[in-house]
Amino acid sequence: MTLDNAVPTGVGATRPEQPYHGVLTAFWDYERALLTADVPSLERWFLADPETLRSAGGATLVGADHITQLRREQSAPGSRRIERLHLRTLAPDTVLVVAEVTRPDGTITAQTQIWLRTAEGWRVRAAHVSGSTPATPTISEPDRVWRLAGPLPVEPEPGQPAPDPSGPLTGVRLAVKDLFALRGQAIGGGSARWLADSPVQTATAASVRTLLTAGVTVAGLAHTDELAFSLAGVTASYGAVPNPVAPGRVSGGSSSGPAAAVAGHAADLGIGTDTAGSIRVPASYCGLYGLRPTHGVISTDGVLPLAPSFDTVGLLARDPGLLATAADLLLPSSSGLPVDVLLRPADLLDSLAPDVRLAFDSAALALAGRTSCRIEPAPELAEAVEVWLPAFRAVQAAEAWQAHGEFVQRARNDLEPAVVARFEAGRVLTEAAVAEAREVLAAARARLAELLTPGVALLLPASSSPALPLDLPADQVDTARAATLRLTCLASLAGLPSVAVPTMRVGPLPMAFCLVGAAGTDRSLLELINRPPPWEAA
Repeated sequence: MTLDNAVPTGVGATRPEQPYHGVLTAFWDYERALLTADVPSLERWFLADPETLRSAGGATLVGADHITQLRREQSAPGSRRIERLHLRTLAPDTVLVVAEVTRPDGTITAQTQIWLRTAEGWRVRAAHVSGSTPATPTISEPDRVWRLAGPLPVEPEPGQPAPDPSGPLTGVRLAVKDLFALRGQAIGGGSARWLADSPVQTATAASVRTLLTAGVTVAGLAHTDELAFSLAGVTASYGAVPNPVAPGRVSGGSSSGPAAAVAGHAADLGIGTDTAGSIRVPASYCGLYGLRPTHGVISTDGVLPLAPSFDTVGLLARDPGLLATAADLLLPSSSGLPVDVLLRPADLLDSLAPDVRLAFDSAALALAGRTSCRIEPAPELAEAVEVWLPAFRAVQAAEAWQAHGEFVQRARNDLEPAVVARFEAGRVLTEAAVAEAREVLAAARARLAELLTPGVALLLPASSSPALPLDLPADQVDTARAATLRLTCLASLAGLPSVAVPTMRVGPLPMAFCLVGAAGTDRSLLELINRPPPWEAA
């Protein structure tokens, strides 16, 4: 069941003719009752029948009386987050609900329920709970993640404050993308040729300096795709950055090193850049939370540019709370309205694989339910994106060539051929063609500004697929990259904030969806992904 043909009560427009009408309302009230130890409500939601079943921990209780007795003896299960929610209609009055739950200690639980519609409403006929604690991912090839492993001492510049020993990020290990200036180090740029010519920096990038003042320790300078012009995580100089949560697959780029370091628990927080998806794609491939902020709100001083019209400084983390804490130090203090409407662009999803669409909808249902948001259909965007994306790529390539064309001409034999080709595309563009592309982007920004008003966010996958196999043929890589850019370009071309949320799962592989908000609503998006359900907030 996808949201194309299923919008249950409480998650957008109600369709009473559907056999599952109201089941999600019942499910979320059951969840509230469970987490608040509301025994009378729990008794009500289980079918009062001697054959009702509940299984957990290898034991099965048969009969509503035995289940009620268990509820009276149990305490509330504590904090947890429903990440994915699946509904399947088994019969006109019977719905299977599977909820995938994550606890703060890392335990993952699958909660399976069969709901039966009775004269009194929906009731649980059978339930089963299973859980496991996954192994902590590790990095098998550190040299492919770090250009320079730390911890690295970074002396403050004269007149700059020393780190606060009790700052909000004290003890947090920061992986720094090798595009950021660190005092006393050179910028590597993902290329041994670039590094050879790079001077030692006398000042630290402004964004990193802010995090250092808040107490972070630099865990190291992490690899980047060459000059940030790739989404793959592979360079000619250093090879492929390993993906700790999906071995044998790419890490995503261009913030590949920070993503791998955080996913592999070698760092807690990553700082990188996002021009066309370079935070969001590795977040999706490596199962991380990521922030691409509103363009221009976080300083890019001390950061190697790619395309300044779109370049942003972004963050990666395993924990949404840490992401918000770090972002709070870098973002302006202004905040927008809370997000309460999520727009689902069905036409942009149509070209994606069925398993990706199903994974997207299961994560969207869970987010909407636990945050009390509505999912509504978005106006058609796919046809417009076919015009906007070429314009975006033209301006990006033109600015990239202006920034680094001379170096690319000298070092082309030492760079990934695909990266060289992207730079070369900017070399042949005329001023008139670039000016025309900028006009297209101006119109695109205006249309998206009308669509994304405060309190509204666009909901779409952060990538077109899970992490790609390392040995995937080049033509298939290009196809997947183009499909991903159709999704990521919307925030990039309009300078909008976007938060990646890694609660999708396609088979065994992680994937993230993205929330894209109006300009300046960065804090509202971060509040949404950290918003407790109503019963916890109370």
